[in-house]
Amino acid sequence: MAGNRVEEITDLIKIQNVIISVSDKKKLEYLVNGLFEINSELKIFSTGGTFKKISSFLNQSRRENLISISGYTGQPEMQGGLVKTLDFKLYLGLLSEPGNIAHRKDLERVGGVTFDMVVVNLYPFEKTVAERGDNAEDARNNIDIGGPSMLRASAKNFLRVVPLCDPSDYKVILEELKSNKGKISFKTRFLMARKAFNHTAEYDRVISSYFRDIDFSMIQKVYRITG
Repeated sequence: MAGNRVEEITDLIKIQNVIISVSDKKKLEYLVNGLFEINSELKIFSTGGTFKKISSFLNQSRRENLISISGYTGQPEMQGGLVKTLDFKLYLGLLSEPGNIAHRKDLERVGGVTFDMVVVNLYPFEKTVAERGDNAEDARNNIDIGGPSMLRASAKNFLRVVPLCDPSDYKVILEELKSNKGKISFKTRFLMARKAFNHTAEYDRVISSYFRDIDFSMIQKVYRITG
């Protein structure tokens, strides 16, 4: 693939547009309210259950800055939540590179924004197979597609985006934002990107191991097979 070589970036990036889509909602209220305390004009883009959860604890003025991803993209979520975030407009905002005029024009053409932070954790595949590992359909249903894609996209673009995949990092990120007047450093973006890549790699390893080790007879018995 012919890519672009980026040679100059900004160290401190202001966090203005944030995507939040989490399976584990632990510390979510702490993070969201902390972000708004640092930047009252922040905008949060969210999906499904995460959107509802955030709506439940935000006051009215802050709720105006909460945007559904389906509203942003103009595409409704697929039944069952199978497609929520796999959208061209969304990924323009994740992958557009610093100083790239063509990328900026693409964003302007679709009315998009650049995202500075992505908060994602993944469907609990490992927990599901530990509890119901003999049911391949339960396992299949808990394979996250959109979450790893957003994490990988934001981690790839650590030049200006910070990915967050672990609630235990929320505190240190908020502390840095407070000390830097709402901005996050290049070093932190890189460290969080490294963690995100490790997280998605381990997630894929667990899924791969499950399907490697399960016998086809266990898959077969779950379904009524016709034809």
